[in-house]
Amino acid sequence: MAEEKQCKDKKCPIHGNVKPRGKIFIGRVKSAKMQNTVIVEWERKFYLKKYERYETRRSRVAAHNPECLNAREGDIVKIQETRPLSKTKHFTIIEIVKRAGEQ
Repeated sequence: MAEEKQCKDKKCPIHGNVKPRGKIFIGRVKSAKMQNTVIVEWERKFYLKKYERYETRRSRVAAHNPECLNAREGDIVKIQETRPLSKTKHFTIIEIVKRAGEQ
């Protein structure tokens, strides 16, 4: 899908000059209100030794949203670590796993 559209975004991992490397996460887009930036959130289990149970914790990161992918709120996306793109962005979207509203 992303290969069909050409974008002029220099920070695009597909058409630009940013090389994704490092950790890969799959999460849900919680906010897409910023320009070319989304907030991605995913849940993880954390073990509490005292109670011998697990609790759910959430991780949230800011990720670059390239023009050619254009992720929206509710989408499930795959993000990968890159070089720092701004003060808070160190990840970029490399694939949209599932669009919001699709089944």
